[in-house]
Formats: sequence, C-alpha cells, structure tokens
Amino acid sequence: MRRKLVVGNWKMHGSHAANAELLAGILAAKPYACDLAVCVPAPYLSEAAVTLAGSSVRWGAQDCSAHEQGAYTGEVAASMLSEFGCRYVIVGHSERRSYHHETDLLVADKAKAALAKGVTPIVCVGETLAQREAGETETVVKRQLSAVIHALGHCAGEMVVAYEPLWAIGTGRTASPEQAQAVHQVLRAQLRAATAHADAMLILYGGSVKPDNAAQLFAQPDIDGGLIGGASLKAADFVAICRAAG
Repeated sequence: MRRKLVVGNWKMHGSHAANAELLAGILAAKPYACDLAVCVPAPYLSEAAVTLAGSSVRWGAQDCSAHEQGAYTGEVAASMLSEFGCRYVIVGHSERRSYHHETDLLVADKAKAALAKGVTPIVCVGETLAQREAGETETVVKRQLSAVIHALGHCAGEMVVAYEPLWAIGTGRTASPEQAQAVHQVLRAQLRAATAHADAMLILYGGSVKPDNAAQLFAQPDIDGGLIGGASLKAADFVAICRAAG
C-alpha cells in the first residue's frame, strides 16, 4: 500500500512572519498519517530548513536549473537545493510551462539534474481546458511524461508525478474524483510500461484541492496524495487536507 504524500506549493507567497505562523501551525498538528512537505520560494529555503529540522515535515523548492553551474543569472542549481536539505523540487509546473515557455525536453532535463543531486523531482503534467474539450487529455499528459521517462531511463521510478489539469488550478474548478482517477490510471499504465517500480510510485493530484473535496480525491486507487496550492497557505486548511490523506 502506497503511503500518501501531501505537498504544499507556496508559489510566490510568503514573509518571515507569515512563514513562521504557517509552519508552526503545521508542526503543532502532528503526528500525521501521511508524508508531507512544503515547497517554498528560494529565499525561504534556509528558514524552512531551520524550522523543520528534526521534524517529519520535509521541505523542497519550486524549480531548479537544468545546468550544474555556470553563467545562468537567476537560476538555482540542484546542488544548491541539496545543500539546503531539500527532499523535493517541483519541475514542469503549468505556470513554468505557460509563463516561461518551458518545453517537455527542458522539464525532463531539470528532473534529471535534480535526481543526479539526490533531490526527488515532482514532475507536473496536465492539459488545458481547450485540450480536454478536444479530447486530447491522454495524448498531452502521456507526451509530457514520456519525455521525462526517456531522460531518466532506469531512474524513472525515483520521481514523483503530479497531474494538474490547468483548468482546475486556482480557478475553483476541480476535476471530479472520477475524472482525476481516469488520468491517474493512464499515467500509472504508462509508468508500468517503463519501470518495474510503477506500482510503488506516487502520483499526486493538483488543482483546487480543498478540505471538503480532498478525502474523495484521495480515496481513488491511483491518487496518492496532492500537490496543494492556495490551500497550503493556511495551516488549518493544509492540516485538514493532510488528515484527509491519512
């Protein structure tokens, strides 16, 4: 049985005071029956590492460079994240793909760079509303995941996958449990064809997950937890979602 994982994605939110209050609320509610982590903006990695040290809560980053080092102003190398004790890094989030025009190949290279430094990539895949309405969901997510599987080779089983339909991110719309499960099942089958570890791999759902819908989503056989955006910024909501996973 796969142990659920809930990951908070703070996006571009945070301050010293807000972070301290949020992390204190999360820590005060432990123990949890699931694994959990927070992926924070790069300036707050040290703060998260100090606050969460010795606890069961992991911390991670929201992106990393595909390059090891060099003249890449503004980029953050996976080796730097590793020094901060990051367990996870999000790669290929829809906002990076949309706003920064990241390609499937670049996302795959980032995932490979992260794994090379011992940081687990959370690889995001998902379709737009237009693609879903055109019946292209399966083609899109399989194409996105295929690039990463190819780049990672025999290490593909070490990543975490997150399905995040773009039409359900920050919109208040959520894929129904049945819609989400259908895509997770497709992704699981694709992973089974690529690695013997597929049945142990985690596939998270991301897209307007809230305390009142988390339990139904997490009850699906191939949904192994969530990548949580807005609800991860309120300790009470994030804790409730974590409880739903356990």
